[in-house]
Amino acid sequence: MKTAFLDRLLAARAAKRPVAVLTRLTDGEQLLFPEDAAPAELAAEAEAALAADAARNVTLGNAAWFIHPHNPPLRLIVVGAVHIAQALVPMALPLGFAVTVVDPRRAFATEERMGDRVAISTDWPDEAMTALAPDARTAVVTLTHDPKLDDPALEIALRSPAFYIGCLGSRRTHAKRVARLTEAGLTEAEIARIHAPVGLDIGAVTAPEIAVSILAQIVSARRGGPRKKQDP
Repeated sequence: MKTAFLDRLLAARAAKRPVAVLTRLTDGEQLLFPEDAAPAELAAEAEAALAADAARNVTLGNAAWFIHPHNPPLRLIVVGAVHIAQALVPMALPLGFAVTVVDPRRAFATEERMGDRVAISTDWPDEAMTALAPDARTAVVTLTHDPKLDDPALEIALRSPAFYIGCLGSRRTHAKRVARLTEAGLTEAEIARIHAPVGLDIGAVTAPEIAVSILAQIVSARRGGPRKKQDP
């Protein structure tokens, strides 16, 4: 791999931009997708490899290509170190998510409650969210039921490329949330990105069941599944 090409790849990874290395096996020619132009069929295969997060071999015409996706790490940002978060965090880890729990209430945001495999931020949620900079591989879930904590995080998250944003609360609670976010200057399209009430409709009642419904919805959103909503 030429030095200039490697530098471009490393720069993309440092900036958390999803890219794929396309290598033509017959002569070693390489493209960095999507920065370099690629034929439509090859571009489609590269998009599919990035979406699946898995390398693949393809043959297009007389050329064989190896496609190696380089995605940023999967992340889950949870606002609110509450009981549902205690169930959600250990379930998310085996799915490959690096988890950060944000809660300025230091009595809640502790390693004893959240575990030692999660990052904990006790910054105010808007400050924490700005520092964490959600990208297209980030899911954000707000769980506090407190507008003073959830809304500042949402104002940052909804203007980010985060692939999933979910909020705990009933439909009535969400209607009030929509009014507040509209007043704060969020657009209808931005607010429509919220999955609320959060979670797939599986009849969840307990904190672990609600955590399962949330993770199922996150996986569905990541894999391009339908939007379904769950009343807590």
